[in-house]
Amino acid sequence: MENPVLVEVTRGDIVESRHRGMVSVVDADGKPVMALGEVSTPVFPRSAVKAMQALPLVESGAADTYGLGARELALACASHSGEPEHIQLAGDMAARAGLSEADFECGSHWSSEFKVLLEQVRSGPMPNQLGNNCSGKHAGFLCLACHAGVDHHGYVGYDHFVQSTIRDVMEDLTGASLGHDNCGTDGCSIPTYAAPLDRVARGFARMAAGVHIGPERAKASRRLIEACMAEPFYVAGTGRACTELMRLAPGRIFAKTGAEGVYCAAIPEKGYGIALKCEDGATRGAEAMIGAVLAKLFEDDHDLAAKLSGWAEKRLKNWNGIAVGRIRPAAALA
Repeated sequence: MENPVLVEVTRGDIVESRHRGMVSVVDADGKPVMALGEVSTPVFPRSAVKAMQALPLVESGAADTYGLGARELALACASHSGEPEHIQLAGDMAARAGLSEADFECGSHWSSEFKVLLEQVRSGPMPNQLGNNCSGKHAGFLCLACHAGVDHHGYVGYDHFVQSTIRDVMEDLTGASLGHDNCGTDGCSIPTYAAPLDRVARGFARMAAGVHIGPERAKASRRLIEACMAEPFYVAGTGRACTELMRLAPGRIFAKTGAEGVYCAAIPEKGYGIALKCEDGATRGAEAMIGAVLAKLFEDDHDLAAKLSGWAEKRLKNWNGIAVGRIRPAAALA
């Protein structure tokens, strides 16, 4: 079956491009709330599952040992923009475990925030690993390894204690089998696993509702989700979609993007987990999809639904500032 068209891009009143996709919304029992497209298809959720990957940091006691508060935990779940606040906090997290930028294994890249990028180019210094969008997650990995008393070197490897622990947690949450056969390497060098989209959604529903995962995991899940909702800037950054979505409904929506058109989200008050993928990997398609899906799930709250619907539809302008079209949810989501 072909996945449905979920997003349209218009030029004038004519549809110029279309994005197909898959959407799975489930409750904590795995019961479908919304299903569009082939939701049993395995996908690499990439960075959208960082909250799952951060669970051992909290469950192990490492977060408390190193005094990690809401901002630090939000950064541990983040794909941040490499702004000064993100860089400073990632370095501080590692320093609490007696480590430094040299101990990170995520690689370096330029900031994705344009003003920061310009300053980096003009004045330097060259960006280092603390500016990597995954540095908060890697700081959390380093804290976990040090707290456990294991050698942190090679912590990105499949067989390292850190990655083995994360794999066990994700299998428990999703019910999916994760191993060498469905493993790839993520942009920051850690293993990433292709799992059925509806299983990923179920994992977030369990985190949101705190059921079927045991009391300690439920407590840690709530702590991470609440940290992200309380400090959305540290999950993404200036003008970023994850940050904006969580600010639209403070304390009600958790949202996290992943590369190649993936989005995951949770609605704690409803106990829903959401996972979606824009089939062609386009960010613009995935963002329109998650906004429209959330609007439908909050349709009983007319004001919030209107805000989310408005956010999901973007006006396109040319270089002279003239409106030329729109990115909008297609009929299946409208």
